[in-house]
Amino acid sequence: MDQPGLVVTGASGRMGQTLIRLAQASDKLRLVACVERSGHPWIGRDVGEAMGGAPIGVTVTDDALEAFSRAQAVVDFTAPAATVEFAALAAQARAVHVIGTTGLEAQHLTKIEAAARHATIIRAGNMSLGVNLLVRLTQKVAAALDADWDIEIVEAHHRMKVDAPSGTALMLGAAAAEGRGISLDDARVSGRDGITGARQKGSIGFSAIRGGDIVGEHDVIFATEGERIVLRHLATDRAIFARGALKAAVWGQGKKPGQYDMMDVLGI
Repeated sequence: MDQPGLVVTGASGRMGQTLIRLAQASDKLRLVACVERSGHPWIGRDVGEAMGGAPIGVTVTDDALEAFSRAQAVVDFTAPAATVEFAALAAQARAVHVIGTTGLEAQHLTKIEAAARHATIIRAGNMSLGVNLLVRLTQKVAAALDADWDIEIVEAHHRMKVDAPSGTALMLGAAAAEGRGISLDDARVSGRDGITGARQKGSIGFSAIRGGDIVGEHDVIFATEGERIVLRHLATDRAIFARGALKAAVWGQGKKPGQYDMMDVLGI
């Protein structure tokens, strides 16, 4: 079978460039186009040269639909508004859409769900194998412990990250809530400041740290009188997320329209 053609959106970003490098080295995908926003200085340039290397024969474009029409998969780590537009265009092109974008809100998710009626969408707040195992472990531990055990999720990322809590932290919170049989919306407490009063029993707390070049660190803390359980994942190289996304792009080929996640891709 021919290698599926791949489009990388947000080509100039850190994840975009990582995806491009890994796609170039892959024997399971072939990079056919790179997309950037209109007016970006990379538009019309060979992406290899734009990244400071040798030309690779792939030109950066701002015509997403034309690019998607030449591909079987789109990998997208951009921003919520852009991702919603890309979801509609990928559905129109019948390309698998792998979404790693975080900060998506209810109105974005509704539009992505509509696109998934016509296309295969794989969306996850984190694409790494280790994090998805952590999510499953969090669900199981939360199910085993009662509300006398407080749950806190602490995450740390680089100074340039624009959303908080991280998509991964929210995945972990949702898993903890599912394990407890409750709604995360009802239990969530994000950050604390001032005279907050005692912690509400059964709540799930979130704290976000931003600084330097931290790739991603997540702790799920279960604490009760006299003891604590801490589940931790440390990412030291953002390539783990890119590798997971490319794996998802290959896995999605031939799948029926609908929304999938990394648990589906990894079979866990």
